Amino acid sequence: MRRLSRFLPILGGAVAGGAIALAVASGNTSTTHSSTTTTVIQQSRGAGVPTSLSSTKGETINQIYRTDSPGVVDITVTSQTNSPGFGPFGGGGTQQTQGEGAGVVYDTKGDILTDEHVVSGASSIKVNFQDGRSSNATVVGTDPSTDVAVIHVNVPASELHPIPFADSSSAQVGDPVVAIGSPFSLPETTTAGIVSAVGRSIQAPNQYTITGAIQTDAAINPGNSGGPLLDANGHVLGLNDQIQTNSGSSAGVGFAIPSNTAARIANEIISGHPIKHAYVGVELNQSSTGGAKIQSVTAGSPASSAGLQAGDVIAALNGQSIGSTQQFIETVDTFSPGETVTMTVNRSGQTLHIKVTLGTRPQTSPTGG
Repeated sequence: MRRLSRFLPILGGAVAGGAIALAVASGNTSTTHSSTTTTVIQQSRGAGVPTSLSSTKGETINQIYRTDSPGVVDITVTSQTNSPGFGPFGGGGTQQTQGEGAGVVYDTKGDILTDEHVVSGASSIKVNFQDGRSSNATVVGTDPSTDVAVIHVNVPASELHPIPFADSSSAQVGDPVVAIGSPFSLPETTTAGIVSAVGRSIQAPNQYTITGAIQTDAAINPGNSGGPLLDANGHVLGLNDQIQTNSGSSAGVGFAIPSNTAARIANEIISGHPIKHAYVGVELNQSSTGGAKIQSVTAGSPASSAGLQAGDVIAALNGQSIGSTQQFIETVDTFSPGETVTMTVNRSGQTLHIKVTLGTRPQTSPTGG
């Protein structure tokens, strides 16, 4: 998968196929550039876009754009990288690169949400507003496990236009959506489509798994990362994050971080709380009979200490039935490091109840995803 900015993660293969590491991971959509090239992409005839969303008793695309675009920002990121052979005499030096993504005004205090991969490694961040104003920004905090970041600008509250957040758990296949962002350095670009699927798993920048991602056929391209995927009421349903493509541009398969996840992490960051995710230390495959099948156990992990083994099928967690790997990951994420849970495991025809004391997720996935 490809992220969308410097920043647009691109997925080359299956969305949720293969093994999933727990904790687990995802991908992105930003634009890195030293020069800007505009590419015209012709949509296939079948990829029609609705001009009105009124059939859902929502707003038209134009109404959504006019209402929400003041709350969507273009983010320009400058990064410094050391290049061994980049100096004037081949002796090494510092190279400056720029990337571009998008963001959503979250409150009137100056907090803006975007994707973690948009601002990761930034030496400076500039936020450009719809009315032409710009402001330097600082990073409040990031969470590479969910690819969510909060940046801050010192701008009067009267000049900020927060966009309300929707309940992403209510998203249904077929719901109309609108994306606003800065693909290929073209700010305020607006595209529309539908929710193509819900509950997808995508890879985070640190190789863990982001669950509950929203798939859409709205055109998403490099530069869209961190911009909003809006519902028919103009509320944020997700943050655009990745595309699946073989060409590097939109193929009608895009993914957004669900708004519930983005808002939960943002609130923790803004409150000053450290972001910690519970960790088990297993790599999973979907079981053909339901549940989450352990493919491997990370040495020294909570799973290893508890006696979980490769081949075990996790059928329940604290009495809650587990029907899939994604459900297991989502359930574990509702707990905090240090808590002890009971896993109901099927092993060679036997049912076992194994207590696991959850750890704190390492910065990167030990299994690489």
